[in-house]
Amino acid sequence: MKVLVINSGSSSLKYKVFDMPSSRLISKGAIEHIAEPGSKVVDHHQALKIVLEQVDGIDLIGHRVVHGAEKFRKPAIISAAVIKNIKQCCALAPLHNPANLAGIMACKKLLPGIKQVAVFDTAFHQTLPDYAYIYGLPYYLYKKYRIRKYGFHGTSHEYVAHEAARILKRPLAKLKIITCHLGNGCSITAVNAGKSVDTSMGFTPLEGLVMGTRCGDVDPALVTHIMRKVKLDCLQMDRLLNKSSGLKGISGISNDMRILEAKAKAGNKMAALAVEIFVYRIKKYIGAYIAAMGGCDALVFTAGIGENQKDICRRIHSGLSGFLKKPLSVLVIPTNEELMIARQAYRLAEDARPYRIGRRALSARGGENV
Repeated sequence: MKVLVINSGSSSLKYKVFDMPSSRLISKGAIEHIAEPGSKVVDHHQALKIVLEQVDGIDLIGHRVVHGAEKFRKPAIISAAVIKNIKQCCALAPLHNPANLAGIMACKKLLPGIKQVAVFDTAFHQTLPDYAYIYGLPYYLYKKYRIRKYGFHGTSHEYVAHEAARILKRPLAKLKIITCHLGNGCSITAVNAGKSVDTSMGFTPLEGLVMGTRCGDVDPALVTHIMRKVKLDCLQMDRLLNKSSGLKGISGISNDMRILEAKAKAGNKMAALAVEIFVYRIKKYIGAYIAAMGGCDALVFTAGIGENQKDICRRIHSGLSGFLKKPLSVLVIPTNEELMIARQAYRLAEDARPYRIGRRALSARGGENV
């Protein structure tokens, strides 16, 4: 079965095609600068047309959807009801969900009759216990507005946790793993017996670690204080926290860890400080998750920084084994979110195939949790 995996962004459409169930990558590519000034690609419909000129014989489509809120705990076969619920989640991910929907609607028009599956970044974290996802705010804000920790990068965390179990040759259900997705956006997840039990990102991807341009955890009162002092409106404050902070804001140089490491080694104090803060914040979270799970069997690094910058990873895990009862396995595992999406879409589509027992036809429908 040929599975087309679509990752549709606001101005891009990335894709991979896998043969399933062998997981063999057949082709991949990306259309960039969609609807940008001077671009010949005016929308996602046209972008998908270009993709389909390069691939054919698609049997199934898997879509990355960033936010599924509490509506989606699992992947879902796309239907009118699912599309409606994804639209309702747009308020929680205004930069991502509308773009994800654009990819879905383009596929509906250009590949009518081909089954589509939505795989949600937030779904893996729906196993968090209530004491981990409820904020210390008036409880009615959760009951009425569903304000809570959701977590992100779920597909990546789930993929590398499964890979860690495979590499260690141990059942995932018997492992305590901490997965570190470290790129321009960064998050850490505590995975106990294959389930996410805590994660660093929160209601939005802003919470948690110091990232490329995001500040991560700060005193909430700073927001109104800075707005008054610097005379910023809500949109300006949002841009400061998300686009002008983190490694870029601290160093005043760049959000690229490769550049900062080189500058720090050359003696730049602000670059060195930004790197030190980055490492320290991650180490604190890892320690907290070891305590929360009562131990840790494996620490996994993935994504751009996690996969390629060995010195940063070494500084993060240095000394951690000293307070553990048994040796800590440290693994670097390249993430493959598209393959995880293809596997989940394939599994759900296979489960939904009509099958027969005796003379009675049954339809095994699943995955739609709305």
